[in-house]
Amino acid sequence: MDLPPLNGYILQNLDRINLVLGKNGCGKSSLLRSIDKCLFNKGTIGKVKYITPERGGNLIYDPGIDNTISQNPTWLMDTRRTNRFDQFRQQSMAQYRNLELLSLREIEKDKKLRLDLDHTFDTYVDKINMLLDSVEIIRAKSGFKIILQTNGTEISSDKISSGESELISLSIECLVFQKEVVPNKPNLLLLDEPDMHLHPDLQYRFGILLKSICSIENTYILIATHSTALLSALAEESYTRFEFMTLGQKKFNFKTIREAYNKILPIFGAHPLSNVFNEKPLLLVEGEDEERIWQQAVRTANAKLKLYPCSVGGKANLNEHEDEAVSIMKAVYEKAKAFSLRDGDGIDEDISDKPPLVRARLNCYSSENLLLTDEALAIIGSCWDSARVGIEKWMQDNTSHPHFDAMRSFAQSSFDRRLSNIKTIRNDILGILGCDKPWEVVVGKAIASIAESNNHTYSEGKMADFLGKKVVENFLVTE
Repeated sequence: MDLPPLNGYILQNLDRINLVLGKNGCGKSSLLRSIDKCLFNKGTIGKVKYITPERGGNLIYDPGIDNTISQNPTWLMDTRRTNRFDQFRQQSMAQYRNLELLSLREIEKDKKLRLDLDHTFDTYVDKINMLLDSVEIIRAKSGFKIILQTNGTEISSDKISSGESELISLSIECLVFQKEVVPNKPNLLLLDEPDMHLHPDLQYRFGILLKSICSIENTYILIATHSTALLSALAEESYTRFEFMTLGQKKFNFKTIREAYNKILPIFGAHPLSNVFNEKPLLLVEGEDEERIWQQAVRTANAKLKLYPCSVGGKANLNEHEDEAVSIMKAVYEKAKAFSLRDGDGIDEDISDKPPLVRARLNCYSSENLLLTDEALAIIGSCWDSARVGIEKWMQDNTSHPHFDAMRSFAQSSFDRRLSNIKTIRNDILGILGCDKPWEVVVGKAIASIAESNNHTYSEGKMADFLGKKVVENFLVTE
């Protein structure tokens, strides 16, 4: 679906669930409020509902709220076109009573629903309770009361967590919207930072509710957020679209969640304002072998090496994953950083960065060559001179071995352990050295050893020389 131009904004290719991600202050709220004002009560559009970003108040029934809503039909929406409304949750309690009324009227009008004994207003109460961990709501004369799940003791609304209060309020608002949709017209729910006060697990659960809301035909949800956790919760659905927003942006062309985002988004799952991501930057690597190497390095370095390795499934995918990571960081994070690492592959030239992502190549042919560094050989209990002797003897005894030609090619290079292609013989070399550990584990521990000791010697055969100065000075951040 495309929306008509709205106060200078152009939105194209919307589907059932659409997310706009951007930093605080980039204009997400202004975008949603403009859509609300331009489309509210337009004949070509059905129901339009905007949920303000900062939602204050308590989940208590206030008769004055009900009276104001009945006397002034636009008051509810007018009060929400601000960044904060201190009685939002009191409004939600009034909306709960409206939800009950709408549900009972629906049952009265539909004979099939009247005959379905399982379909009552409690159906909607159950949808709310499914989101909650320690409390639940039960119907009461003034709306509902809140009880502890453990023993059924009633608890006041100001005693529950902000996350639980937020979920109850948002769920009511969304379910009321679902009941008020206008058939045969597009209906639009505008959620401004629904992730506020919700940790990633609660955001995921709320995402499940949103999926059920948008199952109604002609229902569209537009979410402004800076939470990649919420995007991750909805990313698996084919009808989820998203767009990044920067300051001053007016045109939005929503796109699907591509494979690169599915791979990267779980890493960005922590709330961006927590700075968890910045404390453990993303490291994009070519394949699973490299991912295991750097995972081992991080584990072994005793918190002195802070990276989050992520395989992109092959060198051909690195550029796409780099671009997607940069898009996320620029739109969501302040002072973000991330890295990507390629094999050297015999290429002797620098690779340019994609700020804020630092790109580097190994100063050796491939990750396998790191196995032949002095540090990795020491972990095995060997050294380079002994390894050469062992390889020469192996060649004398294994002339019919399938990997003999590859091993001979290595020898003919004057045993150039840094620049030779040893991918096919890495495990043969491990066997020659009498090592039964996976090569990735050995290499990972060797990288960790120089990170822990801060020993960055670039002389021949050293791990720092094989990794290269750019990798060492940017990736091996120690404390």
